[in-house]
Amino acid sequence: MPQERAGERAIDEYVLTEHDVRWHSDLGLAVDAGAELLRWGVPWYRIEPTPGVWEWSWLDRVMDRFAELGLRPIVDLMHYGTPLWLEHEFANPEYPARVAEYSARVAERYAALGVMDYTPVNEPMIHALFSGEYAYWPPYLSGPDGLSLMVHRLARGFVLAQQAMQQVLGDGAVFVHVDAGMRYVGDTDAPEHRDLSTRLREQVFLVEDLVTGRVDGQHQLASFLLAHGWGDDDLAWFRADPIQPTVMGVNYYPRHSTEVFEAGVRHAGGFRDPRPTRDDGVDGLEELLRAAAVRYGAPVMLTETCVTASVPARIAWLDASVARVRELRDDGLDLVGYTWWPVFDMFEWTYRHSDAPREAHRLTVGLWELAERDGTLERVPTAIVDRFRMHAGDPRNQKTP
Repeated sequence: MPQERAGERAIDEYVLTEHDVRWHSDLGLAVDAGAELLRWGVPWYRIEPTPGVWEWSWLDRVMDRFAELGLRPIVDLMHYGTPLWLEHEFANPEYPARVAEYSARVAERYAALGVMDYTPVNEPMIHALFSGEYAYWPPYLSGPDGLSLMVHRLARGFVLAQQAMQQVLGDGAVFVHVDAGMRYVGDTDAPEHRDLSTRLREQVFLVEDLVTGRVDGQHQLASFLLAHGWGDDDLAWFRADPIQPTVMGVNYYPRHSTEVFEAGVRHAGGFRDPRPTRDDGVDGLEELLRAAAVRYGAPVMLTETCVTASVPARIAWLDASVARVRELRDDGLDLVGYTWWPVFDMFEWTYRHSDAPREAHRLTVGLWELAERDGTLERVPTAIVDRFRMHAGDPRNQKTP
């Protein structure tokens, strides 16, 4: 999120973690851990610093390093931040065409290196909520009208970007669609919560339902969209030429992905007024993976998971989640990948709204921990590296998209 304003710092995880300068060795860490696939995001604002001016040199070196290592990138093209020159960010009417052009340019440039796997937009519903309902990220819209507009722009850009890349890459393209898996439990039928909880359960799938042509007048959220700025022609546009996932990705965090409604208690959601959460462990994971497989009829992938915790607790979740993935595959679920996120620690999004040093916002989530020494961040291996390597080398896990 490169945009700044009073009280809000730019937040670029590559800069904060020093990956922007340590990418060469960082990619080697993934290989050392036994990974075959690595989800990796392109900072759009860095490679198109002004409209139509492309700065490829840094990204060229990174992609060459992927090829050198034989590490397969799943290239994440839109991960929250738009270029600084795009006024009003996702609300800009030009956003869908601009993101499609950028996506096609990246796909065209690296096709010769065999880069064929792309996520057009990571967690589009989280984008829409934080930028369109909670007024937390640019362009700081709020309420149902803001959410509806963000859904429209993001979903339209999603469709145009994948279509543009498909034209460049042909039938060999692999499109890994990814959104945050969310569950809502507790007193969801309480009169004060019934309508909202019903909307939220369907809203988890809204962008994916739109881009895959599943939203018609009978869809549970069609009336919501039509009441907040959409017309019948907007719904028709998405149904006319839908796109499909090659793989449907689910991001699941056991301590955050299940929100609890309490009778008589209201929360707006988001960072400012979060609902309480419940850790439903691997059962919640299984529910979301099976739901995605049934809804979209595509192979599924666990595209992010971790716990922010001690090394033993992280190992316990790694073991438990991998074991459940194996069980699901043995039971016939077409589950083609597992991603521990991230390779090394990162810094919480709250850094953006704080003036505390970066270390105050470090999350203990990685296989490697980040330790500040002599003004730089060292990558310190934990016991999780060995455990991940053990799982990655297990022949029961070998199946890629």
